[in-house]
Amino acid sequence: MIKPSILVVEDEDDIRELVSYNLLKEGYQVAGVASGEEALQITGKKPVDLVVLDLMLPGIDGLTICRRLKQDPKTAHVPIVMLTAKGEEADIVAGLNLGADDYITKPFSPRVLIARVRAVLRRKAGIDTDEASRDADEEVLSVHDLVIHAGRHQVTYRDQPIDLTSTEFRVLRFLASKPGWVFTRQQILDGVHGNNYAITDRAVDVQIVGLRKKLGAAGKYIETVRGVGYRFKQ
Repeated sequence: MIKPSILVVEDEDDIRELVSYNLLKEGYQVAGVASGEEALQITGKKPVDLVVLDLMLPGIDGLTICRRLKQDPKTAHVPIVMLTAKGEEADIVAGLNLGADDYITKPFSPRVLIARVRAVLRRKAGIDTDEASRDADEEVLSVHDLVIHAGRHQVTYRDQPIDLTSTEFRVLRFLASKPGWVFTRQQILDGVHGNNYAITDRAVDVQIVGLRKKLGAAGKYIETVRGVGYRFKQ
């Protein structure tokens, strides 16, 4: 069985070689580049299964690369694991809101790197398997005037499409799947990203603000429960 292909985008030679070496040891197909420009050239020519992306790059920065990959229909489905030296929550939240799937803060353990990559690929494979096996009707969640299509990763409000990032889509789907239920910020993080996701629950507030803005009039369905968390209006 052919292992997934991974593109490592990191301008520091030592770190790029360290990441590539550990991924190669696990049997993955690995290509490494030192700039965002090279990353866009490669992803534009051939498909990859995952991108490990440094945020602090010369020229085109990592957040811009993330945005471009997620906006391009050919690469929008490719999972992105961010590398950040600063460990600043603002950078992490910005990346997640652009559609990145996970992040690793430098310095990092190679074991943590491999575990995160495996988890993201497993999550993607699980989604693909579930969507392929479900009946088309089971893939559609309709609540109020919102229609959430899991298989197509699409959301419409009164037949008008709404463009959401991967993270925003998962948050909306998580809340809308149980209207009236109140979820804490940590429960939302666990439900969307998995247990022990190392980011503060402040990130949920930022994502909810962005989600409400994109939903427009439908944003009223996401209600704040003071002192607890959020719920989708029943």
